Amino acid sequence: MTIEQHIWGATPEGEAIVMYTMRNTLGSEVRLSNIGAGIVSVKFADSKGKVDDVVLGYSNPMSYFGDGAAAGKTVGRVANRIAKGHMVIEGVEYDLEINNGENHLHGGSKGFMNRLWESSVETNRVVFSLLSDNMDQGYPGEVNAQVIYDFDDENSLEITLMAKSDSTTALNLTNHTYWNLSGENSGEVLDHILKLNCSHVLEMNDKQIPTGKLLDVKGTEMDFTMGHNLRDGIHSSFNHISDFKGYDHFFVMDGWKKNILSPLGTLYDPKSGRKVEILTSQPGCMVYTGNYLASGCPVTKSGGRYEDYCGVAIECQGYPDAVNHPEFPSVILNEGELYCNKIVFRLGTN
Repeated sequence: MTIEQHIWGATPEGEAIVMYTMRNTLGSEVRLSNIGAGIVSVKFADSKGKVDDVVLGYSNPMSYFGDGAAAGKTVGRVANRIAKGHMVIEGVEYDLEINNGENHLHGGSKGFMNRLWESSVETNRVVFSLLSDNMDQGYPGEVNAQVIYDFDDENSLEITLMAKSDSTTALNLTNHTYWNLSGENSGEVLDHILKLNCSHVLEMNDKQIPTGKLLDVKGTEMDFTMGHNLRDGIHSSFNHISDFKGYDHFFVMDGWKKNILSPLGTLYDPKSGRKVEILTSQPGCMVYTGNYLASGCPVTKSGGRYEDYCGVAIECQGYPDAVNHPEFPSVILNEGELYCNKIVFRLGTN
């Protein structure tokens, strides 16, 4: 496996935007950027040997700053929604930016995904680092975060998310890559087949905030335990699917144990024969079918514009709004405690 790096561009302040290209002996390739410590390209062969770029992204590096889709990037401090931007930590109330309806989303408009991270190649991996000051975006504690990417000759892309804080805070990191296994410019992904080891999903209210109740997916449009396409359920009224224009829901991993890397599921494209097997140490995932990609998406890598449903994000993370639900697995990071989670994407074909 080889790693190349080059200057992709520069910010208006003159800071370098760096791209890293990781290539393995199979001819597969992963490209990363220090904007949001993100994935900008993944290329691997389909069942007939044709190589395509299978993740959504943009032609201009500056388009990655402030994009509503958060394409490919590391999201934090707290991924997903916090109800009304309000949380209490150790008896202290904190009010965060309201940037998604009446809620706080993805750490705020200047969260981790919209920052330029420090970056370097360390032997056969790429390491991104970010220092987040105390009260950054309203969150307490100074946080040192790292995102480490490893890519091997078996087409396994491993993401390690690490952080420490000098005082108690909230932390819930994820990667926000959108997959289109037919190729990033090939249109809708609704015929992709998703299989998840998730027998339950969080019940959501109409503001996309969990009620605290877990719903059994059996017999519903959210039952992906045996695998089915994304198209059939997006107009269902079950758990507000149609209200959200498609899937934008948190699925709870069966048998999750903290700090244990476990199989979450598989995304498969019958058209190309490509598949991505997903493993994580996180307690579940947000499945988002790109319901609003057409709303102001920047010019794409292929020179067009993405329409709704042109990619699906499977965001391994902690439960949304967990800071306000003590019954959920905690996203509180204590002083000096090591936050460490992994996400693995195994690329292949059927």
